[in-house]
Amino acid sequence: MSSPLWGIDLGGTKIEGVILPSPHDARPLLRKRIDTEAGKGYPHIIGQIKRLIDMMQQESALTATRIGFGTPGELDPRLQTMKNCNSTALNGMPLKKDLEEALQAPVTLANDANCFALAETHWGVVKQQAPEARVVFGIIMGTGVGGGIVIDGQVWNGRHGIAGEWGHNFLDESGGPCYCGKTGCVEKVLSGPGLQAWYTHLTGQSLTLKEIVTAYKAGTDPAAAQTMERLSHFFGKAVSVVTNLLDPDVIVVGGGVGNIDVIYSTGVESLKKHIFNNGVDVPVLRPALGDSAGVFGAAALVAG
Repeated sequence: MSSPLWGIDLGGTKIEGVILPSPHDARPLLRKRIDTEAGKGYPHIIGQIKRLIDMMQQESALTATRIGFGTPGELDPRLQTMKNCNSTALNGMPLKKDLEEALQAPVTLANDANCFALAETHWGVVKQQAPEARVVFGIIMGTGVGGGIVIDGQVWNGRHGIAGEWGHNFLDESGGPCYCGKTGCVEKVLSGPGLQAWYTHLTGQSLTLKEIVTAYKAGTDPAAAQTMERLSHFFGKAVSVVTNLLDPDVIVVGGGVGNIDVIYSTGVESLKKHIFNNGVDVPVLRPALGDSAGVFGAAALVAG
């Protein structure tokens, strides 16, 4: 009998934990969250994680023997320290080592995009609609743009822990300077803030992405239409690069921008136009797990 799977989704504002019965059963035995309180510093974050695990063990009467963690950045495989974390207190810290010392259990770390891709592969839309898929590219398009690769049910991290991180590939100069030091990154063009900035560039007005999409659907705002056309065009152009390199069996699009309908119509048409081979037909799917994907994917890290 399989041991229960323990997963922790470490976010900037909350830490969520789940215990799943087995790799074949994603109905949670327990699901619990507490505040991260990241502003109190790195040692406090470690303490909050231990507090949550202790609470879960007490409430479930189970003991965590291995724990998967979804993190807002990557563990550098060489340095064994965290990098690229938007929760900046984690950057440069030996998170895996410190967690294993605090929790007295082995832990496995992966970034949030990898956890998203893994969860949708094992229990979400890939399982439902493309169960034979071997290579899955999971996209998160929201405040930022990230990605994760799952091959034969396992995360592919790469030599430096950045496999799938397409958000800082060059896409178009019009995206402008990026915090990473480059210009025109995918993230600057296709993220929610990037799309909002483009609308403001066209109109001088600041609208939320939701307001821009509503105006586009109403058919009364030419700038909103141009912003959605920009999204479709550059989505296809950006994803075609990954498709040409990886040739995935399926692509799953999550995050707030991933909820926009044009991605799955004109965005897919743009992808087909930019792909190298004519006739390539990779499914581009909406996710099925909603906000459960991060913590479920963390649990899936210890399913093997």
